[in-house]
Amino acid sequence: MENSRGNFSRERKALRPSQLRLTNDDVSLPPRLFHLRNLPWLDCYKKQLKSENKSPNTQKSYISGLRSYVETILPGEDVLSETDYNSMTIHDLAQRMEPLNGRIDLWTHSLSDLRPTTYNARLAAARHLLKWLGHRWPEHLTRARTGKRLPRTLTRRELTMVLDAAKTSENPVASVVVTLMLDTGLRVSEVCNLNLSDIDVQDKSAKVIGGKGDKDRLVLFTERSLNMINAWLPVRDSRVKGEFDALLLNSIGRRINPRGVQRLMDDLAIEAGLPKGKLTPHVLRHNFATGLLERGADLVSIQKLLGHSSIATTRVYLEISDQTLREVYNRAQSMRTSLAEVDEPIEELVENTPSTSAVGIE
Repeated sequence: MENSRGNFSRERKALRPSQLRLTNDDVSLPPRLFHLRNLPWLDCYKKQLKSENKSPNTQKSYISGLRSYVETILPGEDVLSETDYNSMTIHDLAQRMEPLNGRIDLWTHSLSDLRPTTYNARLAAARHLLKWLGHRWPEHLTRARTGKRLPRTLTRRELTMVLDAAKTSENPVASVVVTLMLDTGLRVSEVCNLNLSDIDVQDKSAKVIGGKGDKDRLVLFTERSLNMINAWLPVRDSRVKGEFDALLLNSIGRRINPRGVQRLMDDLAIEAGLPKGKLTPHVLRHNFATGLLERGADLVSIQKLLGHSSIATTRVYLEISDQTLREVYNRAQSMRTSLAEVDEPIEELVENTPSTSAVGIE
């Protein structure tokens, strides 16, 4: 069609995804993928995730979560074989994943029995894949409401039992793992990746390299943590084989991994008489955060020590300091009674911050 200027006007493409249903046009790839269109999609997508600095756990979660989505079949289609799944080209995948052909709806319906958090994780993976392919996310698909779940923590008594169980454990790495998590707030992956060269004994600190979100940060040690590390080093030296710089090694001389740490937590929970699943690495991290909060630390400092990207993540700990609320309430009521009993005004009130942290429990 020629306009008044003598130029041929380009036919306008549909702006809304729903209009794609009205055409049988071939799905077009974004320019960044056009030269890759005939390559196997899976290898290219894995490289894409890695280039975005997605953590190994996120990469694994995306790849495994997307499999059922890609393999979902529409009426009249054949089941994908393993070879077809792995060798499908990016162009063919883009055609198959067109978001309004009904495939994603069938797939999401199959996820109805999953927990909301797991369902949302699957949607996040699918959204990322569609965005990579140049598709628009269907507006009718939304995240499930997860509600407000507070972080789980252990009571002082439970912490004492865990520490006692770690001390008497046959696994010599138990005490150092539990102590490091309680005193530093390290994530389980960060504890596993800690190297001797990362630790500054004089400064009582360690540098976490490539933490969550590929961020580096500084963590601080207590005297108890350093003593525990020093007690562990002779055992570590006897185990060293290939991982010469790794701080924590298992019985066969390899760097400990998150799965091994969780198995260790399960064993300690049994020895401490705790219900199955109550003791996890992240629970110890939560106890570290609440302990700081109850001793008067501000949220910004706690955020930096935990390595949170957003302070909104840290703010949740304000909701779980039940012991702090109880003690503040009791102090306030006691102060109210004292004020009613005296005639003269009190010039200065001394504030004592309560502490229910495990730090210092021996």
